[in-house]
Amino acid sequence: MSTRCKGKSSWPELVLSSGESAAATIESENPNVDAVLVPEGSFVTTDFRCDRVRVWVNTAGKVYQTPRIG
Repeated sequence: MSTRCKGKSSWPELVLSSGESAAATIESENPNVDAVLVPEGSFVTTDFRCDRVRVWVNTAGKVYQTPRIG
């Protein structure tokens, strides 16, 4: 867990769940972040932000890797 970011920083338990549901859970468990759904294969910036959690989803809309602050 990053010491410079507030609240929970990683959600391994959400892998294989619905992306929409995962995003809602993340935002309820850490109100300091915005969860952003990102389709598999998308290009994203590499900047680190304490207020963002990328939720990577496959074509079925399921989370396929651990969402974490960044």
